[in-house]
Amino acid sequence: MRVLIDTNIVLDALLEREAFVEDARTLFTAIQSQQIQGFVTATTLTNIFYIVRKQTKSIERAREAVAMTLALMKICEVNRNILETAFASNLRDFEDAVQLACAYAKNVDAIVTRNADDFAGASLPILSVQQLFEQMNNDG
Repeated sequence: MRVLIDTNIVLDALLEREAFVEDARTLFTAIQSQQIQGFVTATTLTNIFYIVRKQTKSIERAREAVAMTLALMKICEVNRNILETAFASNLRDFEDAVQLACAYAKNVDAIVTRNADDFAGASLPILSVQQLFEQMNNDG
């Protein structure tokens, strides 16, 4: 299964956010074992660096977070076409619109997020980590 991982899920794992870290780690393990192909947008990497550096006060931790993401995930490039598609969308948040445009461009099966409402109106499944694994178990 090919999925685009929302920035918040990646940060849950990297920053070990207590309420969400187990789900995120389970997802990362499935990606690492190639049960799932995980995609993030190029802009997710800049957001990861900024947020990890800000919260940990460590450039080294921020660099490690980006390196780990690069090693684990496939990257959806953000070019003019992606940006124009995102800008023309009806989503309230431009960052989410960019992620959705990338998801369409990479023909992923779903977007995995904790904030399904951020992608309201999308024409592909928007799943939590738990919903993703339930769907995979049901599909065989």
